[in-house]
Amino acid sequence: MSLGWADIYDIAIELCEAHPDQNPRYVNFVDLRDWVLALEGFDDDPERCGEKILEAIQMAWIEEKE
Repeated sequence: MSLGWADIYDIAIELCEAHPDQNPRYVNFVDLRDWVLALEGFDDDPERCGEKILEAIQMAWIEEKE
Protein backbone atom coordinates (compact mmCIF):
# COMPACT_ATOMS: atom_id res chain seq x y z
CA MET A 1 0.00 0.00 0.00
CA SER A 2 1.30 3.43 -0.93
CA LEU A 3 0.82 6.20 1.64
CA GLY A 4 1.05 9.96 1.24
CA TRP A 5 0.44 12.95 3.48
CA ALA A 6 -3.23 13.08 2.42
CA ASP A 7 -3.86 9.58 3.81
CA ILE A 8 -4.39 10.90 7.34
CA TYR A 9 -6.53 8.06 8.69
CA ASP A 10 -4.48 5.29 7.08
CA ILE A 11 -1.36 6.84 8.57
CA ALA A 12 -3.04 6.97 12.00
CA ILE A 13 -3.88 3.27 11.79
CA GLU A 14 -0.32 2.42 10.76
CA LEU A 15 1.07 4.50 13.64
CA CYS A 16 -1.20 2.69 16.10
CA GLU A 17 0.23 -0.61 14.91
CA ALA A 18 3.84 0.58 14.75
CA HIS A 19 3.84 2.36 18.13
CA PRO A 20 1.24 0.64 20.32
CA ASP A 21 2.75 1.84 23.60
CA GLN A 22 2.87 5.52 22.62
CA ASN A 23 0.29 8.04 23.75
CA PRO A 24 -0.20 10.21 20.65
CA ARG A 25 -1.18 13.18 22.81
CA TYR A 26 2.44 13.49 23.97
CA VAL A 27 4.30 12.87 20.70
CA ASN A 28 6.11 15.95 19.42
CA PHE A 29 5.84 16.87 15.76
CA VAL A 30 9.50 16.14 15.02
CA ASP A 31 9.11 12.52 16.17
CA LEU A 32 5.71 12.22 14.53
CA ARG A 33 7.11 13.36 11.17
CA ASP A 34 10.03 10.94 11.45
CA TRP A 35 7.71 8.04 12.34
CA VAL A 36 5.42 8.78 9.40
CA LEU A 37 8.38 8.93 7.03
CA ALA A 38 9.56 5.56 8.39
CA LEU A 39 6.23 3.80 7.77
CA GLU A 40 6.41 1.00 5.25
CA GLY A 41 4.80 2.15 2.04
CA PHE A 42 5.09 5.86 2.76
CA ASP A 43 6.48 7.48 -0.36
CA ASP A 44 5.40 11.13 -0.38
CA ASP A 45 7.76 14.10 -0.50
CA PRO A 46 8.94 14.96 3.05
CA GLU A 47 8.96 18.65 2.12
CA ARG A 48 5.17 18.64 1.56
CA CYS A 49 4.53 18.14 5.26
CA GLY A 50 3.52 21.03 7.48
CA GLU A 51 2.21 21.62 10.97
CA LYS A 52 -1.45 21.34 9.88
CA ILE A 53 -0.88 17.90 8.37
CA LEU A 54 0.97 16.66 11.45
CA GLU A 55 -1.78 18.03 13.69
CA ALA A 56 -4.43 16.23 11.63
CA ILE A 57 -2.43 12.98 11.80
CA GLN A 58 -2.03 13.36 15.56
CA MET A 59 -5.76 13.98 16.05
CA ALA A 60 -6.67 10.98 13.88
CA TRP A 61 -4.20 8.83 15.83
CA ILE A 62 -5.75 9.96 19.13
CA GLU A 63 -9.22 9.05 17.80
CA GLU A 64 -7.98 5.70 16.54
CA LYS A 65 -6.32 4.93 19.89
CA GLU A 66 -9.51 5.66 21.82
